[in-house]
Amino acid sequence: MVKKIDQKIVGYEVLKDDEPEQAAAAPAEVKEEDNIVHLHEKLKRPEMLLGSTYKVKTPLSEHALYITINDVVLNPGTKHELRRPFEIFINSKNMDHFQWIVALTRIISAVFRKGGDVTFLVEELRSVFDPRGGYFKKGGRYMPSLVAEIGDAIECHLRMIGMLQDDGLDEHQKKLVAEKRAQYESAVQGGKSEESSGEFPEGAQLCIKCNTKAAVQMDGCLTCLNCGESKCG
Repeated sequence: MVKKIDQKIVGYEVLKDDEPEQAAAAPAEVKEEDNIVHLHEKLKRPEMLLGSTYKVKTPLSEHALYITINDVVLNPGTKHELRRPFEIFINSKNMDHFQWIVALTRIISAVFRKGGDVTFLVEELRSVFDPRGGYFKKGGRYMPSLVAEIGDAIECHLRMIGMLQDDGLDEHQKKLVAEKRAQYESAVQGGKSEESSGEFPEGAQLCIKCNTKAAVQMDGCLTCLNCGESKCG
């Protein structure tokens, strides 16, 4: 007798001559892991996706960029539920960069849909330098190019959905930076704090570690008031 197999084979065993019917009647056990959906390029786009939009305003243009990243939710309602980036769109009134922005969004979206670890995109984009020079964001952070700022927005999104973990300062480092900043403000600015504005001291230099204009001279040593980096160790 020929029997058509219409279910996924998850296990097998050799039947004994005296119990063929009993084994055939027992349904095959389907493990929960066998039904997990993974992100790959053949996964069809759902009708609705969750998304976040990030506004990027640079001194390179009078018009802002709006970066929208849409996510697909895999295995909703189970312990294997994951939120993963699926596509990206960039919109602006400024049409000067239209061609390469469209190309970039299509390539990044294709990488997203491949699945796997897509966090490498952040460093790849942030390592792009504009030959005309970069610019400083609000707060004194240096951006080497507009492409790098797009990578910065993607990093922010990946941290929001849990694909990247926050590698910021620990409590000891935060305490040290706060002490260094208080010492500098007390010695140079007569105790007037700038914490309310969120800005670093005027005339601070660019820190080579965190790319923030927050390095000041303290006790004969260049010290960053943002990440704590110091030439004196």
